[in-house]
Amino acid sequence: MLGTLFFLMAAVVLVGGFLIRSRVRRTVEGEDPMTDDPVLRDILAQQDFTAPEDPPLDEEEAREAEDRFWADQWDRPEDWRG
Repeated sequence: MLGTLFFLMAAVVLVGGFLIRSRVRRTVEGEDPMTDDPVLRDILAQQDFTAPEDPPLDEEEAREAEDRFWADQWDRPEDWRG
């Protein structure tokens, strides 16, 4: 039982090592593209991703909505224990 568990754990470690080794090799050889901040800035500049400007919030309107919310009468919860 213990030997089987050791064998399975060793197999997992070996497979993980091979996967990491191949990933590092692809990155070093240039097959696995690296994405960093300058690359992302260039892509976003080319695509013209601009979010629409939201109008500024009206503080008075927000205050009135909050006052209406807290002025509302809340029903007491029903006793669920029967």
